[in-house]
Parts: sequence; C-alpha cells; structure tokens
Amino acid sequence: MLEELLQLDRQVFLYLNNLGAESWDGFWLFLTDKWSALPLYILLLWLSYRQLGTRKTLILLISIALLITCTDQIANFFKYGVKRIRPCYDEELTGIMRLVKSSCGGRFAFFSAHAANSFAIASFFGLLFWKQMRILSFILFFWAMLVAYSRVYIGVHYPLDIIAGAMTGLLFGWLFYKLFIFGVHKYSL
Repeated sequence: MLEELLQLDRQVFLYLNNLGAESWDGFWLFLTDKWSALPLYILLLWLSYRQLGTRKTLILLISIALLITCTDQIANFFKYGVKRIRPCYDEELTGIMRLVKSSCGGRFAFFSAHAANSFAIASFFGLLFWKQMRILSFILFFWAMLVAYSRVYIGVHYPLDIIAGAMTGLLFGWLFYKLFIFGVHKYSL
C-alpha cells in the first residue's frame, strides 16, 4: 500500500513538474525564494502594529519567530528521520524531470519546510485578521499554495512532501495563534 502511494506520488510529481516551461521558470524561482515574501511580511507587520499596538506586536514577533523555528525544525526532524530523497536526487527520474534550480539542495525531502512555513504564516495571520480583512486571509492561503507548488515545479519536492508540510504548517499556525490570543487576553498585554 505504501509503495503504491509513493509510486502515485512520483507519477503526480512528474506530471506537475513537466507542466513547467522555461518562460515561467523565473517566476517560480522568484516565488520559491525566501526573500520574495519580504514585502508581504512587512505588510503583515504594519497591519499587526496598526491593529495591536507596539507591545502586542512585539509579542506577535516573538510568537512568529518561535512558530517558524518550530515548523522548520520539525521539518528537519522528519527529513532526517524519514530520509526520503528529493526527486532531483532520484536516479530513476534523471532525464525525465525538470530541475529548475541550479542545485538540488539537501538530500532529503519529506516534508517541505517551505510549505510548512508558508502555511504556518498564512494560518496564523489568516486567523488573526479574519474578522477585519477576510480577503487578506484568502490572499495569504493563495500565496502559501503558490509557494508550496513552486517546490514541485522547480523539482525539489514530491506532492506528498508539500501536503504534509502544508498540514503541519496549518496545525502549528493555528496552535501558535491560539497561544498568542490566550497570552494577550490572559495577561492583558
């Protein structure tokens, strides 16, 4: 059963990865770069400051730093625990997949830290701004989906790596949002 699921994952990866075209490579490389989201992060910081004030925004920044640290380290824990190699290291896929990046990155793929981190941010801020700016919540989740897909497009993750990362990010984003709200209300920060 597991082998059949992994084989299906490889087939879906090859299908999605080979949909790419050189004319779009630059866009997806930009999107997958961690610095491409800097304007979005600055906007979220500004909106948080406007809504929460200085003190709560500082607590929010600490919460986000801990959130990203947790999702990133859990992704590393699973990568080195599961040891599923990236598609770009799979010799059976050489020549039939597109590696858009100049390098493949670390050897292991399960699960995607990019997907986990982007969905964690989307989940946290999507919940934080849900009542005031629902459109922002939808934009954040759309952005997270694009970042996650970019990892398949450029050839460094399988779809299951992305799905597991997204689910982990959603869970941790929700958890850290709840902890943040609890702390803000409990201690009247």
